[in-house]
Parts: sequence; C-alpha cells; structure tokens
Amino acid sequence: MTTAPSPATAPASAAPSQAPRRPALLVLADGLVLRGEAFGASGTAIGEVVFNTGMTGYQEVMTDPSYSGQLVTFTYPELGNTGVNGADQEADAPHVRGVIARQLAPVASNWRSEQSLEAWLVRHGVVGISGVDTRALVRHLREGGAINGAISTDGSAPEQLLEQVRSAPSMAGLNLAERVTTREPYDWSALCPAAFDQRRQPSPATPYRVVAIDFGIKRAILERLAAHGCAVTVLPASATLEQVLALRPEGVFLSNGPGDPAAVTSGIALAKGLVEQHDLPVFGICLGHQILGLALGGSTYKLGYGHRGLNHPCGSTGLVEITSQNHGFALDADSLPADQVEVTHFNLNDRTVAALAHRSQPLFGVQYHPEASPGPHDADHHFARFVALMHSRRG
Repeated sequence: MTTAPSPATAPASAAPSQAPRRPALLVLADGLVLRGEAFGASGTAIGEVVFNTGMTGYQEVMTDPSYSGQLVTFTYPELGNTGVNGADQEADAPHVRGVIARQLAPVASNWRSEQSLEAWLVRHGVVGISGVDTRALVRHLREGGAINGAISTDGSAPEQLLEQVRSAPSMAGLNLAERVTTREPYDWSALCPAAFDQRRQPSPATPYRVVAIDFGIKRAILERLAAHGCAVTVLPASATLEQVLALRPEGVFLSNGPGDPAAVTSGIALAKGLVEQHDLPVFGICLGHQILGLALGGSTYKLGYGHRGLNHPCGSTGLVEITSQNHGFALDADSLPADQVEVTHFNLNDRTVAALAHRSQPLFGVQYHPEASPGPHDADHHFARFVALMHSRRG
C-alpha cells in the first residue's frame, strides 16, 4: 500500500477551543492510503470513491439518491460553511455513504442554517474525513478512474480495510434503484408550496396528469414538474405498464437514480412498453434517460470517472447549455438505431450522449439535470417541452 502524507493544517482552519479530532483513513482498492481527520459519525463506510466539482450545493449532493453507495470527494476546499436546512434536501436523509473534504468549516454561518453539517451527519450516521489533499485525490481518480474505497474513523488497520474494499462489489452490474425507490405510491400536487418560486410557470386550468417512476427521484424534479403545471403520482421502480396505464397519465416521467442502468431490468421492460404506446409522451432524466435509450435498442457503458458537477457544457450546433450532472454511465451513441433515435445534445467536453429524442414519437431524455439543484437554470425549458407534448395531445 502507498501512504500519502497529510498536508499541514493551517491554524486558521479550526476554532481555538476546538478539541483535537480523531484520526481517519481513506483506503482505495489500488492500495493508496490517505490520512486525515474524522468528522461526522464514527465507523467505516465502503463505496465507490467519486468527485464532485460544484462550488455549492453540498447538502443537495449528499441527499441526492443518485449518490447511493458512493463516497463523495468535494473539490471545493471548504465544506459546511453554510450549515444545513430542511428546505435544501433532495430526500429525507443523506444517501452518500461517506464524505471526503479538504477542510471542514468550524462555524456554520447562513441565515437559512438550522444545524451544522457535522451534527447533521452524526444524526444520520454518515462518516467523513477531512484534511486530505483533495486536489491530488481527484487527479488520482481522473487518471485511474472511479474506484472502491473505505473511509474509517474507528481505528481499523489499513490492511484490514484494503481487504474489505477489494471484496466489495463494483458499481457495474448493481441495481441500486431498487434500494432507494419509494415503497408506496404517493402524490406530488401542483399546489405543493415548494413549487412556487421565481421560475414558476402559469398553471393550466387542469393540471397535467403525470406518472413518475422513482428510480431515485430528487425533490427538485418533482417541484419543477409541479411548477410547470403537473399533478404527479410517483410509483416505485418496480411499477408495471399495467399499473402505469391504470392511472390514465397524460405523460410518464422516468427519474434519475443510482447504479448501473442495464441492471434495472424492470425499468427497461416498462420503458419498452411505453415506447409501444406510440403517442404517450415520455421524458427521462439521467438514469431515466439511459433506461429510455436501452429500451430503444441502445447500450450503456461505465465512464472512467463520471460527470459530477455544475458547469458541463452540452448542446448541438449553435446551442449550448451549461448543465448540472451526476452520472457514472453513458449511452453508446453508435448503439442507438439512427433511423428511430436522434442524439440531440452532446457533452461538449467528451462528446458523450447528453440528450436524445425519438424521430416520430413524443419520447425524449436528457443525461443532465434540468432542475439543476444546485446549478444553472439553462436547461429548465425541457420541462416546458414535456408539458407542450402533453398539451398538444389534449385535443
């Protein structure tokens, strides 16, 4: 194993009265060991080590179900400076397994703050490590790819952790959507107070009936659908075509979520059934976009280190959107049937598929997050596009 030295901690990074922190370890499957300081809950967490390049939104990231099973490295150098609050959560509790930071803010200062980040992580049992060189770690992940690792704050030996990490399953082949999905259907009304914001659209006289399949859905997506005049019924990831059609939807939404899209066989089967309906609008985001692509005959593959951040340029000739992204898999453009499917947007960093649309049916998907929570609002128009497809079919 390779042990990397810990960077010196500047005296200003901690309050004078702060008690010394417990030591912590980050051990990667390739043998790299990083030493730092523990924060959050005590224990050991094993998962895929990834990085997020966003400069804001750490609470939204930690509560996004798409991060299930992952240890998230934040490239922004300080974490916790604005605390946490109930309004910014994408789910009831964090879904990350662990948090990796350069520095933990000793004081939370924001008028919306309700609790410190550390107290919140302790309450939810999430371990963290700070005081590591996150720039060096990100370079390591960019060169070698996302890799399994362990954060340990309970005194476990590096050799023991390495053995556990190397026996952990790879993200490839994992159906994590079944772990994070809702167990029971529920409704998200167009009258939801959280939907009323500065981007709110005029509501139709009768809300559009939308069925959303929860593969790990974010609350911000539900709020944007509601803000665009949709009354949403959320169904579990295992929902069948018969259960969806029984609700007489005007449109179906396939949500974001974690894990390998090819492993979500029930979702792919449902999407294939929806494609066969021919005139029912379908909109997919992130994992839902990949599932729709698989249902249309495409294939997916695992990216080296994924796309996780708030500034990814995506578009086509003459049109660029700055987007929020969080995914580790992508559709293979060459696998999609060109006579049926058009790739409408590419990620302009690496030319991976960023959006697709069916050439004759009201079906489309975007790899990025148009609800952008956190992130830019460039892509919010995709919700209006979905609504327009439903409106055109109302007669």
